[in-house]
Amino acid sequence: MAKSKLFGLAEDRTDVWATPQDFFDKLNAIFDFDLDVCALPENAKCERYFTPEIDGLSQEWTGTCWMNPPYGREISLWIEKAVETANAGYTVVALLPARTDVGWWQSHCLNREIHFIRGRLKFGGSKTNAPFGCAVVVFRPSLNDVRWEQSQ
Repeated sequence: MAKSKLFGLAEDRTDVWATPQDFFDKLNAIFDFDLDVCALPENAKCERYFTPEIDGLSQEWTGTCWMNPPYGREISLWIEKAVETANAGYTVVALLPARTDVGWWQSHCLNREIHFIRGRLKFGGSKTNAPFGCAVVVFRPSLNDVRWEQSQ
């Protein structure tokens, strides 16, 4: 079977997945977010938000932050910024693909508060569920970035 049949047409693939509003609202009721660190104007979840033009990675993140980063190769940069922000005394709550086999997950997520999502989310505007599982990972200031090393 051709790749396009398995994964959809190339133009349909993206690394930007808009957070479902009802899902965000439930988390916001718990965390009371101040800042959406990676948003588009049409899907920002907080009054304060950073767009790609503002470049959230180069900004200071303060308050309680919501993060649904682009899920492409640069996701590790967003995870590292979340760790840096938590170490500076702020909380970052992230909606992430549950890619437990990759380095950024093993280095920075395993030692955090993780809530795996049952089933697959239907991201904003999509007619179908995501082709991957997700988790909410909470980067709190109370936990430094202690690395967990798996024994070989």
